[in-house]
Amino acid sequence: MKLNKWTMIGSAVLLVAGVAPWAVGYVTEQQWLEATEEVNQSQPFVRLDTNRYQRGVFSAKASGTLALIDPKTGETDQIDFQVAISHGVTGSLLDFSPSGGWQYEGAQWFEDEEPSLTLETRLWGSAVVEFKAPPVSFEQPGRPESVSASGGFARIEVGRLGEQADVLMVWPELSISGPQADVKVADLHVEQSMSLLSGDVWTGAGTMTLGSLVVEGAELPALSVSNLSFESHSEASNSGQTLDSGAVLDVEAVSVDDKVFGPHRVAVSVDHLDVASWNEFSSTMADMQVMAMDTSADPRSAYEQQMALMQRFNESVRGLAASGFSVGVRELSLDTPKGEVQGSLDISHPELSEDERANMLMVMQRLVGSVNVTMPLALAEEYPAVRMQLSPLIKQGLLVRDGDELVMNGQMKDLVLDINGVQIPLPPLL
Repeated sequence: MKLNKWTMIGSAVLLVAGVAPWAVGYVTEQQWLEATEEVNQSQPFVRLDTNRYQRGVFSAKASGTLALIDPKTGETDQIDFQVAISHGVTGSLLDFSPSGGWQYEGAQWFEDEEPSLTLETRLWGSAVVEFKAPPVSFEQPGRPESVSASGGFARIEVGRLGEQADVLMVWPELSISGPQADVKVADLHVEQSMSLLSGDVWTGAGTMTLGSLVVEGAELPALSVSNLSFESHSEASNSGQTLDSGAVLDVEAVSVDDKVFGPHRVAVSVDHLDVASWNEFSSTMADMQVMAMDTSADPRSAYEQQMALMQRFNESVRGLAASGFSVGVRELSLDTPKGEVQGSLDISHPELSEDERANMLMVMQRLVGSVNVTMPLALAEEYPAVRMQLSPLIKQGLLVRDGDELVMNGQMKDLVLDINGVQIPLPPLL
C-alpha cells in the first residue's frame, strides 16, 4: 500500500518538530558556554559562572553566579541566578530570575506582578534581551531611603553574531528619597544603534532624552533640569581605518530656586582617530586596570609588566598622533544669571609621512591647539563662589577684562601655550 503524500509530509513535520528542539537545545547550550567564556575574557570587572546546566529535549534548567568586581577596591558583589529554558524549532527562550526571587520573603515591592528578564536566541546568531519592570516601591522599616518607579522597559536586539546591536529603554518615572535629598526623574527614553567596526570600536548613532530631573533637599537649593537631550554618532572613514565621532548635549532650561536659565548647549567631536592605535590604547588601559587590582604579584615581575605596559601605552599614543587627529569642544554655550558663557577648545596633530613617523621624537612637539572663552564680568563680581574659582586665573592674566566680559584667548604651538600674551612652556610628557 502506497503512503499518501500528505501522510509522508505530516510524518516529516512531526520528525522535524521532535528532533529540532533537541538540536536547538544543544546549540543553545554551546552558545551559552561560549558567551560565558567571552564575557569573562573580554573584561575583568564582571564574571559569569555556570554552576549547573541540565538539558532535556524541549527544555533545560541552569543556574549560576554573576559577580560584579569593584575596580578600585577589588571587592565583589555576587548574585545567584537561575534560568528556565524552552527550546523551539529555530531558537530558545531563556527566562532569568534571582535564585531567591525578585524580593525577599514578606516584602511587598511589587503590586500585581514581578519583573521579567528574558533572552530569546536564534540558531543564526541573533538574540533579543528584554527586561520588563512593573511599578515598584522599595521601603525598609527604620531606614530613611526609599525608591519608587513606574513600570519600565528595556530591550537589546543583537544581530550578525554579536556584531550589531539596537538598544531601547523607556522609563516614565523614577523617584529616590534619602536623608540628604529627594531625586525625581521623568520621561527617560534611550535609543542606540551600534555596529562593530574593529576590536572595541563601534559605529552608530544614539539619542537619550529626559523630560525632567528634580533635586530637592533641606540643605540644598531646589534644582530642576527640563528637556535634556544627548545625541551621539560615530562613523568610519578612510576605508574603516579611522573614526569620526561627536556628541551634543542640549538642555532647554535649568531652574535654581525658581530662577530659570537656558538654553544650554555643549558639542564635542573627535575626527580622524586611528582605529588600530585606539584599540591598542584601550587594551593597554584595561591591562593597567587589571594589574592595579592584582596585589599578590611579585614586585619584580610587577615592575617588568608595568614597564612593558608603559611601552605599549607610549607606542599607541604615538600611533594616534602620527595618524593625525583633532579633538575638541566645538561649541559651549551656557546661560547664567548675568549673561552667556561661550567658548571652544581644539587640539590637533597633523598626519605624518612615513619619514616623519620614523623620526618622530615626541608626541607633544607637533600638537597645536586653541582655546577661546568669554563670560560676563558680573558673574565673577557678584558670586563669591565663582570669584574664588576665577581669581587665580585673573591674577595670572589667563582671564582678562574686555569691557563687560572676561576673555581667554589662547594658542598652543611648539610646546608653548600662549594665553592672552602669557606664555607657558609645556613639558614634553610623551
